[in-house]
Amino acid sequence: MDAVTHLAPTVGVVAACDSLGVARASFYRQRPVLGPHASPAPEPVLPAARPAPARALSPTERASVLTVLHEERFQDRSPAAVQATLLDEGEYLCSTRTMYRILEEEGESRERRDQLVHPAYQRPELLATAPNQLWSWDITKLRGAAKWTYFYLYVILDVFSRYVAGWMVAPREGAELAKQFIEETIGKHQVPAGQLTIHADRGKVMTSKPVAFLMADLGVTKTHSRPYVSDDNPYSESQFRTMKYRPEFPDRFGCIQDSRAFCQQFFQWYNQEHRHSGIGLLTPAMVHFGETQTCPGPPPGGARRRLPGAPGPLRSAAAKTTAIAFGGLDQQAGSTRPKDRGRKSVNSYAGCLKVLDTRSNESSMKTVRGVVPT
Repeated sequence: MDAVTHLAPTVGVVAACDSLGVARASFYRQRPVLGPHASPAPEPVLPAARPAPARALSPTERASVLTVLHEERFQDRSPAAVQATLLDEGEYLCSTRTMYRILEEEGESRERRDQLVHPAYQRPELLATAPNQLWSWDITKLRGAAKWTYFYLYVILDVFSRYVAGWMVAPREGAELAKQFIEETIGKHQVPAGQLTIHADRGKVMTSKPVAFLMADLGVTKTHSRPYVSDDNPYSESQFRTMKYRPEFPDRFGCIQDSRAFCQQFFQWYNQEHRHSGIGLLTPAMVHFGETQTCPGPPPGGARRRLPGAPGPLRSAAAKTTAIAFGGLDQQAGSTRPKDRGRKSVNSYAGCLKVLDTRSNESSMKTVRGVVPT
């Protein structure tokens, strides 16, 4: 390797390695250990100064162009608009690109046009300080026995207490069903006009005219999620998540009566037994009917729709007698009245609670679709 190192400056690395029988890869790999490079690195050559073009603007002409761009009539216009205006007046100073270069050298190449400055947008909030002031409602799908068959679960949730004020399972999703569902739920809870606000997302049913006209007739304020914002209806979505992640929630429901029977048991548990973390680990029924006078850690001013925390002042226990614990239409959300204890929903048929084999052949699938309660 030393011989190659001494011979390389004279005949070159390739000829030295060939004549001495040394692999060039080995020489290059060991050269940092052997000593300096065979040939010193050439000195970097600085590029020659570019001569100024003959047609370049002189410093005086550049100053005059900048003065024109600073005129009051041009101070909020783009260089292209300035160029067009000057050409209409029969004057040519320089090209549009040269105007941009001059402005860039002065640090003025940003937006020059006069535009509206929008204030900082504050996301909307709704405030509830007592039950039946702010409701949230939504619709979710429940899979049926056959593929591509669904049942639709309508749920209204009280944001202050997280109490399910009403629910309904229907074979389809429609504005007229939603109108009847909301109207009967408001009537069963005896909510006076001008007190209630109902929030929903921007679904087709939620923004339909029948629902809007109903709320206007009942004196209910309606609000919707912001466009293209998926998390503006969090309480209803969270309640659906709680339901669908329960261990007893089935993969499919055999019939609509099966889904109604499950929902009756679930909402009874949710309202009466579920310890909700958003309301200080109290049950929704305790908060909704004022069964406690204090709630641990209430935030000042009540419970906001977007801010987590326990609700503020609760309604007195005397108001419990005027509240109705029914759900919507023909399903019950769990009644607390003594005379209703033990009563079941008219749709909870024991015959639909059996386990159905949804992976059977085509003939047995037709039997599943036509199952009749016994």
